[in-house]
Amino acid sequence: MFTTPAYAQAAASPMEPFGGLLIPMILMLGIFYFFLIRPQSQRAKELRERVNAVRRGDTVVTSGGMLGKVLKVSDSSDEIEVELAENLRVRVVKGTLLEVRSKGEPVKDAT
Repeated sequence: MFTTPAYAQAAASPMEPFGGLLIPMILMLGIFYFFLIRPQSQRAKELRERVNAVRRGDTVVTSGGMLGKVLKVSDSSDEIEVELAENLRVRVVKGTLLEVRSKGEPVKDAT
């Protein structure tokens, strides 16, 4: 009427649950690194290089979404002068630039 208990679990070592979870966790961390973290850091590095290399005549997009043409770049400070419209000039901090397009670079497609 009563069944005997199964003793299969008693033979497992105390470190088995950690070993069974360790390999999938390392695999997931590797996947996150190569598909999310690494590409994002490469894009950030590329943007930093382009912002530091901004020069007169380039078209820039600010963090506020304004598009303008660079008129003056100062090597001593981190500010640039941007023309947003005819006779409308503003000073912008380089750190607020989201995109830098050089003179000969084509406009990116929206799709």
